[in-house]
Amino acid sequence: MIKVVIYEDDIAFRETLSILVNGTEGFELKGAYENCNGIEQQIRKLKPDVVLMDINMPGTDGLEGLKIIRGCAPETNVLMFTIFDDNERIFQAICNGANGYILKKTPPAKILEAIQEVYNGGAPITSSIARKILMMFPKAPARSAEADKLSTREQEILQLLTKGYSYKMIAAELNIALETVRTHIKRIYEKLHVHSAQEAINKIFPGRSF
Repeated sequence: MIKVVIYEDDIAFRETLSILVNGTEGFELKGAYENCNGIEQQIRKLKPDVVLMDINMPGTDGLEGLKIIRGCAPETNVLMFTIFDDNERIFQAICNGANGYILKKTPPAKILEAIQEVYNGGAPITSSIARKILMMFPKAPARSAEADKLSTREQEILQLLTKGYSYKMIAAELNIALETVRTHIKRIYEKLHVHSAQEAINKIFPGRSF
C-alpha cells in the first residue's frame, strides 16, 4: 500500500486527486492540504511514502515545503505537481530535492504511474520538463577524435594555447622547461599533420581559436 499526502490549493483539483488516489487499489490517501503551513508536523505524523506537491500555493509554498520535508523526512519521495514548467522553478525544485516533476495536465492514469514509479525508486519527469532540464545544462564543447592521438600532456598544452597562453606561460603553468614545451608542440604538429598551433586547435577543438 503506497501512502500518499497531497498539497494542492485548488479545492476542486485537490478533491479530484484525493478521489483518484483513495479509489485506486494499492494506494492510500493519508491527507490532503491547501498549503504547507503545517507540513513538518503532518509529515512526521502521517509518514507518507509519496507526497504530491503543488508549487504555487498561498502561505508556505511547495518549494519551501519540499525543503522542509528534506530536513525532517529525507526518505520521503516528493513528486512536484504543477502547471508551471519554467526553468527557474524546475531548477529550484531539483535543487531542493524533488524526486520527480510532472504537469497538472498529466492524465490520471499517468499520475498514478508516476506515484508508483517514484515509490519504486524512479524519477518520473514529464517529457516537456525533461527537455527543459537538458536545455539548462551547458553543452560540452565539441572534441575531435583526433585528440586520441595526443598524450594527456599534449592535450593540456593545446588546451592552454586555446586560452591564450604563450610558450613561457605554459612552461610556468605546468612547471616544465620551455624547451620541453617546444618539444611537445612539435610532436603535436607531427601527430596531427599540421603546421601551426591554430591548425592543431581547429582539429581538436573545432570552431575555437587562441
